[in-house]
Formats: sequence, structure tokens, C-alpha cells
Amino acid sequence: MLFPGLCKNDHSSTLHHPDAKRFIWDELLIDYLKLAGALPRKVIELHNAPFCWGAARYMTLIRIAMVGVGYWRPNLIRNFSDLDDAQVVGCSDLSQERLNKIAKRYPGVKCTQNYEELLTDPDVDAVVIATPVSTHYPIAKAALEAGKHVMIEKPLADSSEHALDLVETAELVGRILMVDHTFIYTSAVRKMRELIDSGELGDILYFDSIRVNLGLFQKDINVIWDLAPHDLSIMDFLLRAEPIAVSAIGASHAGNDIANIAYMTLRFANNIIAHFHVNWLAPVKIRQTLLGCSKKMVVYDDVEPTDKIRVYDKGIVVNGCNGNGSSEKRYQAMVGYRTGDVLIPKIDTTEALQRVAQEFVSSINENRAPLTDGVAGYRVVRYLEAAQRSLENNGREVLLEEAAVEVLVRS
Repeated sequence: MLFPGLCKNDHSSTLHHPDAKRFIWDELLIDYLKLAGALPRKVIELHNAPFCWGAARYMTLIRIAMVGVGYWRPNLIRNFSDLDDAQVVGCSDLSQERLNKIAKRYPGVKCTQNYEELLTDPDVDAVVIATPVSTHYPIAKAALEAGKHVMIEKPLADSSEHALDLVETAELVGRILMVDHTFIYTSAVRKMRELIDSGELGDILYFDSIRVNLGLFQKDINVIWDLAPHDLSIMDFLLRAEPIAVSAIGASHAGNDIANIAYMTLRFANNIIAHFHVNWLAPVKIRQTLLGCSKKMVVYDDVEPTDKIRVYDKGIVVNGCNGNGSSEKRYQAMVGYRTGDVLIPKIDTTEALQRVAQEFVSSINENRAPLTDGVAGYRVVRYLEAAQRSLENNGREVLLEEAAVEVLVRS
């Protein structure tokens, strides 16, 4: 346990600390496990270190339960299991076949088809929700009210009203709420943020992304709600600015009303524009983002196995004009082109989900907001909701300020 202001050899402080009883039992348990040889060496080293409890000593082991283990969710289980300060203690899924696979690979993990058993289990500290979008809100709400910390895969909820309620509930009960915006934790996106913060790129002019492939067609959400959260979260992380309006157009080709191709545009007050192309019906897989800036430009290609980031020293130079000659000549005189080197920065190969898992556990232990907290998730859901409204109105631009007022009125 981490008890602020409590030092290891300060027994008088121990006795008077509000969590003294649990502290003493922790000490006895650690000593017993050390004698029994049942404690990992790393934990023993941390325990023996002469640290103050208020600074660091050993982090509390966070006991995690997974709700939903289909598709790539086993990767989350693997990454949480690999952490020294986390333990996966339970899994829930409607498919018994999936649960059997989990039980075979992770003996000792409680597997159940009823997620409510995990929410009422006192041995569960935190819940990771990876279920269909329509179920995010009720499961997360119940988990928070049961006193669990919560991480939800993208998007946070199926409406901004629900997302906002989750943020407020987490604050009310004093629990961590995190959304799994995985790409924020990739080395490539972190490098882009680093380049922006250094000033090397100059002012951001536009953000342009494309995320297309063949499938997977979803039955409960359209392509915007499925694919766009990735790029919207990247945009939100890099630009750190609120758009003022959203518009979207799309089409369906699968015999239903669920759009499988869409184009979104977000407009900002400072003349920045962001554009998104998402598509389930493409012959190739493309994951590409173009960040245009006043000094340099960046191309991020997530499909590229090694050189994911390329920084181009290219752009335009706008010169003054004396007003003589035709408009075409004046325009040609004003705009010049600059071409320089192409830099491929080195980035590490740490798995993004490893960082996601560690951030969730660390934010709980350190009692701080995670990098992709509920508020970040709420912002992305607002953009998605506005895009959905525009899509349903043939691309009419939706002002986010007006949309926010409507949410407050409904709340």
C-alpha cells in the first residue's frame, strides 16, 4: 500500500495512520511470503528498499477483471498479466468457448458469463470493459457505483450524454475512469506530439487522415463510430484545440442503413481544418495521417512496419506583392515553394497496449487522471455524435456549441 507521509521505520506514524490495520497486515503478509519463497524477487527488492511510503515503495497490486474477451481483447489480458503491479483475477463473456480458452491459458482466473458477479466481487479492484458500444454505459455505470475503477475500449459511450454521466459518476465516487484510445500510446503518435511541442514543425495548419480496409462490417454501429474514434483521438491529442463545427457524409452498400463509407470534416476557429476518410469497403488497408504545419509536414503510416514517421522539410513561402500585373502573376509572385530534406526519426517498438495497461494501473496507484481520461473520451464522443447528426441530415454542418447545449438540457 502507499500511505502518504508514512515512512517505513516510523512505527508511531503507522499506528496512527487511518489505514494502519491494512498497513500492518501488508507487512506481515510480505514477510510471510518472503520466508515461504512465494514472492517475486522484484517485489522483495522493492519491499527492502529504504523508501518512504509517501514517495514510493511497492505499488499496490491492482486486481483486474475483464468484461468481454472477444476479438483482440486477449491482448489486453496478456498485457495486464505481464505487469508487476497488476493481476487479472476474472473474466466475463457471453461465449463459454472464449472463456474456456482464457481459463486454459490463464489458470486461476475466475471465468463467468455473468459480469455482475465480477462487479460484486470484493477481490476485484478495477474493471476493463471491451463489449459492444451500446453496452458500455450500463456496465461502466454499474462498475463505478460498485466502487470499481473502470477502463473502457473506444468509444467511451454511445452518446455524449452517457459519456458525461460516466465522467461525473467517476468523480462522485472517487474512482478512475479511462478510455482505451490505443493510438495515443503508440511511439509514432508520441513522437508527433514531441515534434509539435518542440516547435520544429511550426503552426499546425491541417490534419488529414485515412483509415480504410475490407471489413469488419459491424451490425450495431456505422463506420464512423467504429473507425473514426482512433483518428479523432489522435487529432484531439495532437491539436489540443476544440473544433467549432462538424460535418459528415456517407453511404451504405450492404443492404442496410449502416454507413460503411464516410467522410468527416471538423472546422476550427483558428483556420485549422481536419478531415477523415473511413471505409469498410476498400481493397487495401490504409492507415495514414498527414499533419500539415507552417515549417515542416509529417506523414504517419501505421501500416509501415518500421519507418512509420517521415518528417518533410517542405512547404510554401508567401511573399509580399506590389500589386502590379495580372491577378495570376501577382499570385505566382506571392507563393513560393520550399523543398528540403526528409527525416525518418527513430521510434521505439514498445507495444501500445502495454503502455495502455500500465497507464491505467499507474493512474490508480498514483490517484491521478490517466492520459486518456473520461473527459478525453467525452470529447471524442461529442465529435462522433455531431458527425452522426450531420450524416443523418445530408451533411449539414453541426455547431458543437449548440450540440453541447442540447446535451445539458437533456441531462
